[in-house]
Formats: sequence, C-alpha cells, structure tokens
Amino acid sequence: MSRELADHLQYFSEIGVDGVSRDAKWRQRANNPAKAGCLPETEAAAATGASGFSQIVTETLEDIKADIGPACTRCKLCTLGRSQIVFGVGNPKARLMFVGEAPGEDEDKKGEPFVGRAGQLLTKIIEAIGLTRDQVYIANVIKCRPPGNRNPETDEVAACEPFLFRQIDAIQPKVIVPLGKFAAQSLLRTMDPITRLRGRQFEYRGATLIPTFHPAYLLRNPSAKREVWEDMKKVRSILQADR
Repeated sequence: MSRELADHLQYFSEIGVDGVSRDAKWRQRANNPAKAGCLPETEAAAATGASGFSQIVTETLEDIKADIGPACTRCKLCTLGRSQIVFGVGNPKARLMFVGEAPGEDEDKKGEPFVGRAGQLLTKIIEAIGLTRDQVYIANVIKCRPPGNRNPETDEVAACEPFLFRQIDAIQPKVIVPLGKFAAQSLLRTMDPITRLRGRQFEYRGATLIPTFHPAYLLRNPSAKREVWEDMKKVRSILQADR
C-alpha cells in the first residue's frame, strides 16, 4: 500500500468513516446526525492526490447540498439566529476556488457567500486576473452565520468542515485560495498568522493552496492590496500554465 493511500485511509478513519457504499442512504447516518457530514470524499478521494486509488463514490455539489439539507441542526448555530444555509456559489467545475470564514449578515440574508462590500471587492480581484465570478467557486468553512459575525468555534468547525472537504473534492480545483487567517488556519491545521502563510504555496487535496488576506481586511487596510495582487499573480500563472 502506498504512503499516500495509507494517509488517505487514515484521514477517513479520523473523521469517522468506517466504509464506503454507492447507496446514498448510507450518508444519512440517521442514528448519529452529528456525523452526517463526516462522509466519504468524492471520485478523486484526493485529500493527498493519491495515484492509483480507484473511484469509490461520485458525488456532486447538489448531492452535498442535499445532504446538508435546508435546515441543518448539526451544531448550535442553528439556534443562534442564522436565517439560512449559505452553501456556496459558482462553477461546479471551477479551476479556482475561494474559501472564506463564514457568512456575514448580507450573506445570511441572500444565501450566497461574499455579496457584501468584501464580496464586491473579491469580484474585482477575480476580474483583475481575467476571470469572472461565475467562472470560479466561492464557499466558506462554515455554512451558517455565527452571531455577531464572531469567529466560528471549534465544535462548529468540526460539524461543518467535512462538507467543505467534499465540495473541494467534487469540484477538483487547480488552485484554492483561503481568504484570511481563519480559513487558512482551518485548512492547513496551523496556528500560524496569515502574515506568515500568505506568499507561500501548499499542496492540498490535489490542488495548490495559496493563502491571502481577506477582502474585508483590505477594506480596512488598503495598503495590503499589493500583497494580495502578488498572490493573485501566482494564481493566474498556475492557471495559465495548466491550460
């Protein structure tokens, strides 16, 4: 067994997956709803980009959205004032994926990530590298708005992040850009500050991960736009080389 495959199976074990099945009912885990998000990855099963790993489950974004359901109760955010699930938006086969922290007030109302002032700036950033918003995919680590836009808590992340992993594996992007400290730290399992993470590249679930500052940070600190532009030029270069 290759090291990559061993690591992949260990990952399944850590998130509570005991086996796999093509039967969609297998995902429901009615007797333990808290684990409903901790399920097999998609056709790539590509947490490590393992070669030679045969396809087990082909999963679409619609499958994942249906699994979450319109009124998820897997964590306490369902009782803390969220209006709706904010799943994600964009091209289901996008080569570039952005990952934010959690929905804010505007996103909670509309049901779409990054639609407020920070979202408008993100749209401009996307356009600056020659793409449109509908050509990329945008999601958050957390699908529900935390009260007062506070940072998500550990139990909330544990309940929700498996859905993000499944989104990544369904889309199979070439590049993933975590926006801000929380998204980068969550994906990379690190406490390093974003100032130490941005400007670097990481291999992640078969993609190149390039952390950068959150657009909301740029609204408060316009001088940081230069660093974000440097990061986005790297993104553009990778995408162009992959054509």
